[in-house]
Amino acid sequence: MNVNKTEITICLGSSCFARGNKKMVQVIQQFLKQNFLEDRVIFHGAHCFGECGEGPSIRIGDQTLRSGSEEEVINYLKNHFDL
Repeated sequence: MNVNKTEITICLGSSCFARGNKKMVQVIQQFLKQNFLEDRVIFHGAHCFGECGEGPSIRIGDQTLRSGSEEEVINYLKNHFDL
């Protein structure tokens, strides 16, 4: 993995997927594209984080966000990338 890139991992386990991560994939992709961040990020899915009761879960760098709304995730990304 390139150490200069931020890794964003979205849980695609059935619980997280049903609780909103299906839509969150599109939200994050759109945010990255609109802010020209695609070259600074490794964005991928994972099958399960093992935190099904607290999801949907998304890892951004070394921080795991749980049950975040679209607005919370976008605000976190803005802060992370100093936008």
